[in-house]
Amino acid sequence: MMQPTASIKDRPALAMITDAEKKNLISPGKTTLIEPTSGNMGISMAFMAAMKGYKMVLTMPSYIHFETTGPEIWEDTLGKVDIFVMGIGSGGTVSGVGQYLKSMNPNVKIYGVEPAESNILNGGKPGPHHITGNGVGFKPDILDMDVMEKVLEVSSEDAVNMARELALKEGLMVGISSGANTVAALRLARMPENKGKLIVTVHPSFGERYLSSVLFQELRKEAENMQPVPVD
Repeated sequence: MMQPTASIKDRPALAMITDAEKKNLISPGKTTLIEPTSGNMGISMAFMAAMKGYKMVLTMPSYIHFETTGPEIWEDTLGKVDIFVMGIGSGGTVSGVGQYLKSMNPNVKIYGVEPAESNILNGGKPGPHHITGNGVGFKPDILDMDVMEKVLEVSSEDAVNMARELALKEGLMVGISSGANTVAALRLARMPENKGKLIVTVHPSFGERYLSSVLFQELRKEAENMQPVPVD
């Protein structure tokens, strides 16, 4: 949440623009950037484009994390990370980080996370769910299934409840996918074979952008039902 737009997507957004500039493929004031996105990536791309002076067009529909997030996790854990678990949207984060960590230590275990209601990576069918940014309903081409030990399933209800719990108990106002990642990480931590192991996950985005979602539905209803109290 300390990224400029409170999203992990700021990293690949800045990295892609910077890389294209170094290769003289784009230049401010002359190039219009086009990006297919369904959410946080678009917010980050728009921010970085504006910061650097580009016009930006976003459409609906990477391994950048190999060069940024992966090395940061390795360095911050002093190379002692045992397990990395991450929700799957495009699959860029879990693939890029997973490939980097395994290149440094082949024994590191990598786990993906998908919505239980749309568990196509586990042989199920696509379906509606509330874990924003995850469970796109198909297997993205850039997703490296071989780097993962397994794709864990987390329900929308569990993800939402955990996101609320993180805000109340840990002071972390994060999104629903962060809740899903935390549910999966705790599930792995409770396994006897993982006792004493260092498990890393990511909270991809800040919770304020989910104010209109199911995450804050109960609070919205409570606020709507509030009545003014007469003052004597």
